[in-house]
Amino acid sequence: MTVISPDQLKQLQSLMKAGRFDEALRQGEALLGETGEHQDTLYMCAVCARYLKEFDKASALIERLKRSAPDFGRGFQEEGHLRLAMGDERGAREGYACAVRYNPALIASWEKLADLNYRAGDQAGANEAYAQAERMKTLPRELIAVINHLHEGRILRAEEIVRAYLQKNPRDTEGMRLLADIGSRLSVLTDADFLLETAIEFEPENLQLRIDHIQVLRKRQKYEAAHKQAEYLYQKDPSSPLFQSLLAIESMHAGEIDRALELFEQVLDKNPDDLAALTSRGHALKTFGRSDEAVTSYQRALDVTPLHGDGWYALANLKTYKFDAADIAKMEAALDDPNLAFMSRIHICFALGKAHEDAGDYDAAFEAWREGNALKTRQTRYTSEQMEIEFESQKKHCTPALFKAREGVGHQAPDPIFILGLPRAGSTLLEQILASHSMVDGTLELPNVLATAHRLRGRNMISDRERYPRCLHEMDDADFERLGTEYIENTRVHRQGAPFFTDKMPNNFRHIGLIHLMLPNAKIIDARRNPLDCCWSGFKQLFAEGQEFTYGLQEIGHYYRGYVDLMNHWHDVLPEGRILKVQHEDVLDDTEGQVRRMLEYCGLPFEQACLDFHKTDRAVRTASSEQVRRPINRSGMEQWRPYEAHLEPLKEALGPALHDF
Repeated sequence: MTVISPDQLKQLQSLMKAGRFDEALRQGEALLGETGEHQDTLYMCAVCARYLKEFDKASALIERLKRSAPDFGRGFQEEGHLRLAMGDERGAREGYACAVRYNPALIASWEKLADLNYRAGDQAGANEAYAQAERMKTLPRELIAVINHLHEGRILRAEEIVRAYLQKNPRDTEGMRLLADIGSRLSVLTDADFLLETAIEFEPENLQLRIDHIQVLRKRQKYEAAHKQAEYLYQKDPSSPLFQSLLAIESMHAGEIDRALELFEQVLDKNPDDLAALTSRGHALKTFGRSDEAVTSYQRALDVTPLHGDGWYALANLKTYKFDAADIAKMEAALDDPNLAFMSRIHICFALGKAHEDAGDYDAAFEAWREGNALKTRQTRYTSEQMEIEFESQKKHCTPALFKAREGVGHQAPDPIFILGLPRAGSTLLEQILASHSMVDGTLELPNVLATAHRLRGRNMISDRERYPRCLHEMDDADFERLGTEYIENTRVHRQGAPFFTDKMPNNFRHIGLIHLMLPNAKIIDARRNPLDCCWSGFKQLFAEGQEFTYGLQEIGHYYRGYVDLMNHWHDVLPEGRILKVQHEDVLDDTEGQVRRMLEYCGLPFEQACLDFHKTDRAVRTASSEQVRRPINRSGMEQWRPYEAHLEPLKEALGPALHDF
């Protein structure tokens, strides 16, 4: 396939501006024949066909565009224009509504939507659309461009424009909000938090800033601060379904399950078909172990629309829910619908994989997971090569000499118990065992160590990739004391008063050197699992972010291999016994022996509750939430076997780690 050049696109645009739509359409269709489904070419061809009143051709082109670029706002705007030209006002309304959902900078869509809502008798919808159109018209053209780039996937270009704009307009809160949005998308959450906090100081009555701030605070697991912002909005307007939903979600994170459910019910009393409220209520019920009620809530959302991918995936992610033939038929029909949103397509692929596996159709299950991972890969810039460079940098700079020179530095608190490794390696089980002990608080996958490492890297990550961990040699001893103290203070909000607490962030294994330097008395448990079990389980699990290596068999194999190699390095350069490796299979074979071994390592007396971990009543927010509420079982062993014919790329990538792990 050849690639369409910018000059070829400009030529099409020039022909369209000159009104030569027939010539532009012929050239565009020729380009599509050479290059396949190209977003901008499909869009321009559809526009040309509409102007030429070739409505059937325009409809077919838009269907193709929606399948290849499901979240392309201007594609839905063009569908709105086409339906309007065909006299289909209802279809036009739906098109324009989708357009502004995927790209709120489309002023023409807002204006058309306002007019069509008014004509349909929806005065409230008309007023809202009109207000949004007028708001967009007041924004500087630079910020309109930023919004367009942001919602069409050109994040770095959006960042470039908004930074230049803010240099000239440093107190512009909308510019700050957009830059914070970019930071959130790029996982630069500390900067996004600071930007929104500053913008709120400048404009405290701008409620959108507070809504955005809640999302960032939640990502940073600053649940108390997020709850405070949500409470502020709720008190502003207790009747607002949006503010009720926001407070319900934050109440759930605060452990206030009754209040969360009460607020969700308030939303659903007014809007019984509210998909977000139905799904979030299901998540709350699942988190607190009420899985049957969670299923009912998810199924109610799917009754509203089977295109709700989040609902299908929520059922699959329970692990205990069994899909039937009717479920499979509905999901397959949804995948054939061109109006299916991109993330919903991903969610349904992963849910369909689980459904086919339940039915024993392993080839179909593999194909569904392969497709879901391939779609997810389109959203990431992850490469195995870059991760290997990161692993090698840790080995290069975290040397025995570094740790000898820094012996005795750092904050001396023994409180944290880090459980790390790869996701799906049995870490949630180890956490549940330890959190069942009276002297241990179970927390979450805390982002604090990753955030500290990100801060040490600085802003020049491309030009100076090794600044961290090289800077560990350049820092003062007092810096490590300060970082350790910050960690203890910033994680206190997740604790309930026990002397010890768990931090179950898997990716912390990449930063064990930093952990040792800032918290020399913390415990470090490496949760290890057979590579084929671990990698296959990761491949068929959809992770929201932070685990991009799971989106391909080769990528996950390379990552596991690098993990084993880096863990060998940490064992070599740190004092003997500093890290406890716990093999998942050993826990299954000799649960009591491994529980006693972990407790001895942590300096904790044996308690029977650790063996009865499945009876412990606590919120569990990982994919293994239902599994750790059952006694030890071997149901997760060798689930890769039926897929072995597809796993050669994984085995090849694992190399020696396939057997030596």
